[in-house]
Amino acid sequence: MACRRCLKALTRHAPQVLQPSSQSLQPLKSHIQFHSLILQRLTRIWVPRFNPQFFHSHDFSSQSKRPSNSKFTDDEDNASGSGAEDDEETSEKEGEIDGNEERDIGNASGSVIERAYSVEEKIKEAADIGYKVTGQLQRSDRVFKPYEPVFAIVQIGSHQFKVSNGDCIYTERLKYCEVNDKLILNKVLLLGSKSQTIVGRPIVPDAAVHAVVEEHALDAKVIIFKKKRRKNYRRTKGHRQELTRLRITDIQGIEKPGEPSYGKMEKASEKMVEKVAVAA
Repeated sequence: MACRRCLKALTRHAPQVLQPSSQSLQPLKSHIQFHSLILQRLTRIWVPRFNPQFFHSHDFSSQSKRPSNSKFTDDEDNASGSGAEDDEETSEKEGEIDGNEERDIGNASGSVIERAYSVEEKIKEAADIGYKVTGQLQRSDRVFKPYEPVFAIVQIGSHQFKVSNGDCIYTERLKYCEVNDKLILNKVLLLGSKSQTIVGRPIVPDAAVHAVVEEHALDAKVIIFKKKRRKNYRRTKGHRQELTRLRITDIQGIEKPGEPSYGKMEKASEKMVEKVAVAA
């Protein structure tokens, strides 16, 4: 059918091609010029009909199973391409958001770890535990005294201790104090001696127990064994608690009985001997 249409068009326009133009009355010089002129006329006639804007190669391919309507196919291609681009953009944005969140979390955790406490915060936390650091122990300090018949009950953290002058106690590790630091234990619950007893409600005012940090040590290992029946779960773990050893040096806030003199002791013994002799 296409060949017939071409022949009809050629026969229809052949007289016009063969007629000489009015501008030039000279005959054609060669057979090649005649063929080129025919091709030019044919292209002018047929090329506008086959507009490349409406020509799609996939419409004539036997392998394609897509509908022949090129408008809908182009829309689908554009929609699929835009959808893929949108998915890529959203995935990239999500990745950026996740990365920013991880960075924020990392920075936050780093800020918590690297936090430095001020002097006021350290003093306040130590006071809440029940002690105050007064300074380092010097060689010239004479803080250690002989035994005195006075005792006190002090609270350090959540534990209570009955102490006297020269005693050594172990507490949970105290923060913000080093070895040879002088401490004042200000949570005194009770003071006592041979002659009097002072009970605090809950703390005795104007009472203090002085101590010196001797060592930061570890307690004996404790074995922690965990088991869940019928779960195949057994865990064995060891733990060593951090401790601080304190040496009590002085107790203040109560009258201390004076030491008995040797002269008075001799007179008392003589009186006892006289009483025994009179009775005999």
